[in-house]
Amino acid sequence: MNIGVIGMGLIGGSMAKAIKQKTEHTVFGWDESENVRFSAKLAEAVHGILEEGNPSDCDLVLIALYPGATVDYVKKFASQFKKGAMVVDCAGIKRGVCQPLQEVAAQNGFVFCGAHPMAGIERSGFTYSTPDLFEGATMILTPYTGTDIAPMNELSFFFKSLGFAKMQVATDAEHDQMIAYTSQLAHVVSSAYIKSELSPKFKGFSAGSFHDMTRVAKLNETMWTELFLDNSDFLADEIDGLIERLQVYSKAIREKDSDKLKAMLKEGKEKRLAVDDVKEFE
Repeated sequence: MNIGVIGMGLIGGSMAKAIKQKTEHTVFGWDESENVRFSAKLAEAVHGILEEGNPSDCDLVLIALYPGATVDYVKKFASQFKKGAMVVDCAGIKRGVCQPLQEVAAQNGFVFCGAHPMAGIERSGFTYSTPDLFEGATMILTPYTGTDIAPMNELSFFFKSLGFAKMQVATDAEHDQMIAYTSQLAHVVSSAYIKSELSPKFKGFSAGSFHDMTRVAKLNETMWTELFLDNSDFLADEIDGLIERLQVYSKAIREKDSDKLKAMLKEGKEKRLAVDDVKEFE
């Protein structure tokens, strides 16, 4: 089938490269940046470039843009998608993308499904894209209630051909709540943690935990600002909950309450050990 990849940064570029190297499908790319389009052709990451991003010849369209730009793109080309085509967004939040586009898809005869590839690195852009980015990763799908199972099965088989090991299905709200905890909160904490006045003096005083805590502070501030604000309710709740828990630790430490502190540390350890017992892939 003909596949269009809209937005060829880290995720879109990796999608295009994986499709071209690992499948028999024909992949066409599009990016607003002429330099990225040129780089994609030069690197032979795609078979061709979509003219002005028009998806009319594509059976499957993968959109790897920021959430707002994804909604704008789908609305702009709504009447140009093939009837029955699959249109899949890869943005990091789902409610702000899926909800505005449900009626658009129904009115124009294409199938829309939210998706979130749980893979990435601390760098962004086509330059860092790789066909192996998704090896062993999970793909979260957020289809609308009542979506036909057949295209979802086809989509699952397709993503597995790119290296994904598991498909996780959720509602858009379930996705956003969990991502606020498992991903977005970590980025906020890392960003705040690195701002200590002691951080420039870390050398020689860390066996690795400093780097673990600060790794994801090296983020794309434009993208993550949009993702945070589009998921502000769930993310703010997680931040507030963490602050409340940290204040209990702070109180026990200031008051030198060893029994309280030991109990909290034991509880945290037990919860972490319970996480170790959860199998990511069954």
